[in-house]
Amino acid sequence: DVYKRQHVTSAYCPHMGASLEAGDVVGNRVRCAFHHWEYGGHGQCEKTAIGDPPPASACLFVFPSLEKFGLIWAFNGERPLYQVPDFPHDYEDMLIKTIELPQLMPVDPWVQCCNTPDIQHIKTLHRIAFDDEQSPMLWGDFSLQYEFQGFFDSGSRARWQVGVFGTSLYYQSAELAGRWFGFMVPMGLVRPGLTRNFMVLAVQKTGDPAADREFLEHCLLTEIGIVGEDTHIMTSMHFRPGTLTKSDRVLGHYFKFLREYPRAHPAADFIK
Repeated sequence: DVYKRQHVTSAYCPHMGASLEAGDVVGNRVRCAFHHWEYGGHGQCEKTAIGDPPPASACLFVFPSLEKFGLIWAFNGERPLYQVPDFPHDYEDMLIKTIELPQLMPVDPWVQCCNTPDIQHIKTLHRIAFDDEQSPMLWGDFSLQYEFQGFFDSGSRARWQVGVFGTSLYYQSAELAGRWFGFMVPMGLVRPGLTRNFMVLAVQKTGDPAADREFLEHCLLTEIGIVGEDTHIMTSMHFRPGTLTKSDRVLGHYFKFLREYPRAHPAADFIK
């Protein structure tokens, strides 16, 4: 199970509550900075610096996690409700670039995810005219995906498959200049109301590394431009469900999806 190869734990030492962020890694253990208690990948305290036997209750919660696309992913729950999606090409056949955006967004990840089912937003802010007004929406238990074709106001053609997984992952498989590229935005909740965004870009290799890198950078600049159109709005946004119209029927369904989405705080008993 790939979710067991990494170790992401609750943040506070159960001894005196010190944040492990201030600690360090010694061998394969996380060491608390305050009293140098050391915790293994399974969460249990294995050693105290003073030599006292670790109490049985001295343990951390270990979140399901994996390493993929140059990132460590952690799932907030006892077990993952969905898998991190793959792109439609083999890993070794793609050129992949992952970056962290420097600006934190002052909204929760689910607010950003609302952009995807917000058809009015895609048509107005991003100026895309759809060929098919009735694009099929594929709802999973914990995801939404759909495909649209149309034109930007520049005249360039758009053909994108987009989706949201959970409440913090945007996914896209698209074509630009007649060539495929993949794009994801994983979102990390720094604290309530503050999100850290990452970008994963992928293009299919052609045997011309320089041309592949050039196309990858072109896709990155395109996506940064699109995200930039949202950023200045998101940074001053006070989001709440408001008055919807018939064009918001998918967005309305997504609000229902959010209201019914499972809530979890599996580390609660480990950080009291």
